Amino acid sequence: MTRPTEKANISMDNDSPISTRRQSPEKVPVTVFSKAEQASTAVANEIAHLIKTRTLAGRNCTLGLATGSTPLGVYRELVRLHKEEALSFQNVITFNLDEYYGIAHDASQSYHRFMWENLFSHIDIPRENVHIPEGGLPSEQLGEYCQRFEREIREAGGLDLQLLGIGRTGHIGFNEPGSPADSRTRLVALDHVTRLDAASDFYGEQYVPRRAITMGVGTILESRRIILMAFGENKSAIVAQAVEGYQSTNVPASYLQEHPHVQFVLDNAAAAELTRCKSPWVLGPVTWNPDMTKRAVIWLARKLNKAILKLTDEDFGEHGLQDLLAGQGPAYDINLGVFRELVGKITGWPAGKPETLRRPGDIRRPGDTVFPKKILVFSPHPDDDVISMGGTIIRMVDQGHEVHIAYQTSGNIAVFDADALRYADFVTEFNRGFGLDAASVERLERQVEEFVVRKKAGDSDAPPLRTIKTLIRRCEARAGAKTCGIPPQQVHFLDLPFYETGLIRKNPIGETDVQIILDLLKSLQPHQIYAAGDLSDPHGTHRMCLEALLQAVERMDRHTGHAPEVWLYRGAWQEWDPESIDMAIPLSPGELARKRDAIFKHQSQKDRAMFPGTDQREFWQRAEDRNRGTADIFNRLGLAEYEALEGFVKMKLRPTLDPGDREQGHASSVPLACGEPK
Repeated sequence: MTRPTEKANISMDNDSPISTRRQSPEKVPVTVFSKAEQASTAVANEIAHLIKTRTLAGRNCTLGLATGSTPLGVYRELVRLHKEEALSFQNVITFNLDEYYGIAHDASQSYHRFMWENLFSHIDIPRENVHIPEGGLPSEQLGEYCQRFEREIREAGGLDLQLLGIGRTGHIGFNEPGSPADSRTRLVALDHVTRLDAASDFYGEQYVPRRAITMGVGTILESRRIILMAFGENKSAIVAQAVEGYQSTNVPASYLQEHPHVQFVLDNAAAAELTRCKSPWVLGPVTWNPDMTKRAVIWLARKLNKAILKLTDEDFGEHGLQDLLAGQGPAYDINLGVFRELVGKITGWPAGKPETLRRPGDIRRPGDTVFPKKILVFSPHPDDDVISMGGTIIRMVDQGHEVHIAYQTSGNIAVFDADALRYADFVTEFNRGFGLDAASVERLERQVEEFVVRKKAGDSDAPPLRTIKTLIRRCEARAGAKTCGIPPQQVHFLDLPFYETGLIRKNPIGETDVQIILDLLKSLQPHQIYAAGDLSDPHGTHRMCLEALLQAVERMDRHTGHAPEVWLYRGAWQEWDPESIDMAIPLSPGELARKRDAIFKHQSQKDRAMFPGTDQREFWQRAEDRNRGTADIFNRLGLAEYEALEGFVKMKLRPTLDPGDREQGHASSVPLACGEPK
């Protein structure tokens, strides 16, 4: 059942090609923004407008609120509106969706703590107006408590607006697959996937509660207005099922298709699997620019499992590409143009080829006249560099470039306590073995051991323990860089302050973070910058590190006029799609083996990483499989067959520093049709 988009307050861009197409398979209104920050601001503004409207009418405003990283931007904007624009929450009553069962209010993972730290303690809402499910009640009291929670919602007049996220299982609140449409507030068992996704917050899946209290689907559907927000590539598949699929108990979010006033608010990455973004030409006419043409041809070749140069007029005509064929055909001419462009993306010289080695027919790129170059690779964690682009780093070092690595965070929370104790014991034995004064080291080791014994899951590390973990990762990073041929003086540890909370949840990017990066840029004046564009990182460090870097590059460009090339890599969590890649670096079997050796130097992350995310393979396995997978895709498209490929997207720094932009299209697999609303 398709809902009319005109009911939504957050409207679609009427100038988008989508508005002129045939009926969309989307069964709920969807708004797509280029960046999560813009989406969060739009949602916060709608909530603020609702609060003000109710205030002027002398009425309360009842909000249903969600937790997790997705609504954080909304809460930050609401706090700003309160502090800077006098938005009052005196008339607001809130009901939170859910809470883990068996968790204390002051636990770092508690939704009580989350809400007070990120919203309630910063605004003027009366404490008695806040309602968050109680996760610490005895089981015999839960039935009556859940009924009272429902009754309090009704007595408040019902929910005026419910804010939702969506889990990879399709859950809304903690209503896992199998939840009935008429379910009410209750105790539920959490799905394995949900617990796996929460593992990083609890420092291991074994510590994640198995049950939670949640509003029911029926409770949610009674809200007058519902906004579901989803950001990031890891949400794209389930969003597509909820928006375009059939209603099913297997995807509880699909129940929202029946609501008359619901809106899905997405960023480009979360919208990537929607038909309007993945294959908009099947919905009707599109603007056939070179980027769209390339995407369509690659899509068709992969759909039919045919090489690009083997696609026929009939293939185009039978799969919704008649318009492209009519305007640019015949098929072979279209194929040849795309094929040549892809061939031009593959190069063995990522930082340019010197004139002395240039051959007739070699493709020239901007910046090739400067050789050798100064290269600066930014690594959010102390192993992202070798995991995601270790082969390219090795290639650039071997070709004579001056390669620097900047590790943006210490990565200390990703070290197991047992490893820290083992290294502390080594230092003690080292001092004793060489006859050095080991008394102070032994005292420190005992203090750390005593803290670890007392430490509860989710507690932040004591400073000495955090320092040990930082040093472990520094030594591993230097060893990995050395394996790639980079000397210690070209390795930089930035230890950005936003990360140093000792907890999974980080502080917002601040001025100090940006200034640290800016100082390094001014000092080195690199010709090329490589940075992590892998925004599927489960705890958001990659996204925040990229944000800080882009702010620093913008300032450097504005003040010095020096604008280095910026290339984005992926690999630890996800790979670029072939149509998005601007530069593909082939790796030989030997280079792939050297890359693996560099990854192996990060011993604290090998065998069993602290935060593996949803992919349970070791990082070296992910890297090799994805590099080989990219090479296999290019091979199947009819290009040369390589052992492995590392892909990069070039960022467009002018006129905007949107990480969604690139020189021809977008810096992700999401097409232009999914751009931000006006």
